[in-house]
Amino acid sequence: MKLIVGLGNPGRKYHHTRHNVGFEVAARLAGEYGTSRPREKFHGELVEGSVDGESLLILCPQTFMNLSGNSVGAAVEFYRMDLTEMLVVCDDFNLPVGQLRFRSKGSSGGQKGLAHIMQRLAADAVPRLRLGVGPLPANRDPADFVLGRFSSGESVEVQSMVERAATAAADWVRWGIQRCMNTYNVCNKET
Repeated sequence: MKLIVGLGNPGRKYHHTRHNVGFEVAARLAGEYGTSRPREKFHGELVEGSVDGESLLILCPQTFMNLSGNSVGAAVEFYRMDLTEMLVVCDDFNLPVGQLRFRSKGSSGGQKGLAHIMQRLAADAVPRLRLGVGPLPANRDPADFVLGRFSSGESVEVQSMVERAATAAADWVRWGIQRCMNTYNVCNKET
């Protein structure tokens, strides 16, 4: 079984903000691969699914971004998952809008939800798919920036990125992290 976690903040106030692209990817995955209705579990919204016969759980923590580890930790402990069976999908203001980047481990890169997950799991080997929402403008507060919405000029590229990220996340279920890094990190905006 695989677990894909889409990060974001709950509530209409945060819909379509830079910080919520992880939720958007999770929703697209649930629409395409989900086999159950969303239910409340692990302080989040959980959908069961399947990709090419592989069981899949899609989790959107409802704890707010900075406490995402509480939801993810509960799911990982309940299912006794190895961290290699989990993928966190989150925004990254260090990457330009539209760029995807898989990583098997490393720092949080300033992403507070990912940082809390790593802290809660006591591990930096947390596979992740970062979605570019930047670059962060000079002299702009990072929290204010990620809680803002995309410009109208960015919206088409963002929707394309969300679609590609959902495909990439499904490919992670099929192929694993190494092949996805080789495929999507090289291609960046084109796949």
